[in-house]
Amino acid sequence: MAQQLHVELVAVEEKVWTGEAEMVVARTTEGELGVLPGHAPLLGQLAEPGQVRIKLAGGEQITYDVDGGFLSVTGEGVTVLAESATPASPTSPAATH
Repeated sequence: MAQQLHVELVAVEEKVWTGEAEMVVARTTEGELGVLPGHAPLLGQLAEPGQVRIKLAGGEQITYDVDGGFLSVTGEGVTVLAESATPASPTSPAATH
């Protein structure tokens, strides 16, 4: 099995999505950023308006429209802290935790 990232997408008042993913793609003020397992630690400001794409094992992708916030990459995984996050496409019930 490929190495996975632990991902948390958190809006101001709630945890929106958490789980394991193969890759996270987000648009920051510095440009679009793709995060794979083993990525160097960083902190980026999300572009407004923006999207966060979470690519799951098996090819499924979950996309959220986000407004404001930050993306943090650490040795433990990826955390997206957004002012608001809403699904941009239907999500599979099995993919949400």
